[in-house]
Amino acid sequence: MSVRGQFDTNLNELQAKLMDLGNFAVNALEMSIKALEEKDIDTCLEIMEDDQQADILEEEINDLAILLIAKQQPVATDLRRIIVAIKVASDLERIADFAVNVAKSTIRIGDEPLIKPIHHIKKMYGLTAEMIKITLESYVEEDIVKAKQIAAIDDQVDDLYGETIVELLELNKEKPEFTSQITQLSFICRYLERAADHTTNVAEGIFYLVKGRRYDLNT
Repeated sequence: MSVRGQFDTNLNELQAKLMDLGNFAVNALEMSIKALEEKDIDTCLEIMEDDQQADILEEEINDLAILLIAKQQPVATDLRRIIVAIKVASDLERIADFAVNVAKSTIRIGDEPLIKPIHHIKKMYGLTAEMIKITLESYVEEDIVKAKQIAAIDDQVDDLYGETIVELLELNKEKPEFTSQITQLSFICRYLERAADHTTNVAEGIFYLVKGRRYDLNT
């Protein structure tokens, strides 16, 4: 195999590992929200135990990226692909961490009945999962038109976050005996909002990959 052929093979491997990490993060988030709704502590523990898989994938991505830079000395677009892969891996690993945080908050809530239906939380999760899906597709396709959609969806997540926090604060005034649970639900909202922010970071990385310059999608 030629040097370029080997390089392309390694780049494809890098991309495949990123897809694995992205899918892992989405699945972990989905499991964590379902566990919250169903008060499934066993699933929460499983999410926490499995999180090391995300850490391992990120480490493998970083190691492969460093190896490519050291051996192939890539320039221009190829170098950007590798640099973006490292950054994307970091953001995806953080999203997986937020799933663990949701699981921990669910454990802290315990068997206490939920003070209100978690419709807004589920919608925040749905939007965030959609963002991740679109972003991974745009990364593979190097499609900045798709990546640009992320900013508008992130705004929806931010709006839901603000509305839900206001509702929870009002509930806390009415039912102070649920303060602990309300605090944990507020944390969960924040974790989802931050997961959406990290997804936006990934979308910005795609712009850098394709255009060679940085764009702030939050402005």
